[in-house]
Amino acid sequence: MTPAPPLAVALAVGLETWPLTVPADKLVPFAVATPPTPGDPRELARRAVESPYGVAAQLRQAVTPEDRVAIVLDEGIPDAVAVLTVVMEHLVSAGITPAAMTIVVPPGGGTGTWLDDLPDELSDVKLEVHDTEDRKKLAYLATTSTERRIYLNRSVVEAEFVVVVTRRRFDPTYGYSGAEAALFPILSEPQAMVEAVGKFTSKPPGEVVPAVTEVAGEVVWLLGMPFFVQVIEGYGDTIADIIGGLPTSREEGVRRLEATWRGGVEEVPDLVIAALSGDPKRHGFLDLAKAAMAAARVVAPGGRVAIVTAAAPTLDEGAMIVRGTDEPDNVRPILRQRKPDDWPAAALWCRAAQKARLFFASPWPDEVIEEFFATPVRGAAELQRLIDAAGRVLVIQDAHKTIVDPPTDDDGE
Repeated sequence: MTPAPPLAVALAVGLETWPLTVPADKLVPFAVATPPTPGDPRELARRAVESPYGVAAQLRQAVTPEDRVAIVLDEGIPDAVAVLTVVMEHLVSAGITPAAMTIVVPPGGGTGTWLDDLPDELSDVKLEVHDTEDRKKLAYLATTSTERRIYLNRSVVEAEFVVVVTRRRFDPTYGYSGAEAALFPILSEPQAMVEAVGKFTSKPPGEVVPAVTEVAGEVVWLLGMPFFVQVIEGYGDTIADIIGGLPTSREEGVRRLEATWRGGVEEVPDLVIAALSGDPKRHGFLDLAKAAMAAARVVAPGGRVAIVTAAAPTLDEGAMIVRGTDEPDNVRPILRQRKPDDWPAAALWCRAAQKARLFFASPWPDEVIEEFFATPVRGAAELQRLIDAAGRVLVIQDAHKTIVDPPTDDDGE
């Protein structure tokens, strides 16, 4: 029998491309309903605010010139300045001055230079980094149907109108991050975050809605009628879609995320290549862990997973616990005891290491990679040797954004 001809695979890794070949009879097909085709960020944002989902009115018709507006911003959005500028210019067209706007970012944010990149006419906007430890920055919002008192960022609670500009992504804690999850628990008090990070799952979003997401949904309605700008990422540092609208648009954001980044395979691969593209400075340990788990979820038991990245992110407490532990099975009790902020990321990585043999291409030194229960991969040639030795191969581009559903889901998390 004549061997199947090799297929050229241009694997995007960071800002570079690794040339690989995979024989056609080895490659496991994977496709999504709506491929993440890059769009123009300004045009997509303009459409989102001028033609919101599910309503005939534009965003400007929901505000008055006297309103104080809080803009909750996800700084990780590709071309965040372009998207934010369109939103602010739209509000200015409704008579709201930049001085009446406050941009609220999560704890630890506000360190980039993006604020300086806004047009001069918008420079009077205020920036606030949410501080969970400062009780003066919190305000009582309301009590939920389960008698839980909700405290939220004061600028958000006291604003006459709230705009939430975030990415919609798959997330181990919230099921789907962004939108309502950007308000609660992220802009709430410390205990709310501690409770949330400890209730993550390695399973993909399904019929069960995480308890924290249910609370977040109720918080949205208690807050009033915030306007959501949901960004669906494309490959690398691009944007594929933006959905604008009132709270009823949140489900449409989830639907488009699923159509863009979730698909299934009909065969189980024994090697999965999970690559991350785009500016490696934008990739954190959670992105690496999500990529590893996306691959491990679908690979054959005991199969091989190769995480391929140009990123070497700063590591927090949970990741350091992983590095200091001999076996992935021993990490979970320590994480549960210490409750680090990056608990979900550390646990996801260890779950992947339990399910598959990990190979890892990263700028980190070999000894660091080995501390993550992985075998170092140095360059395209070594990755090609893994492909040549494999039976069935699945390639996931931007695996940290992707869900691949196996023929049968037997993940026991």
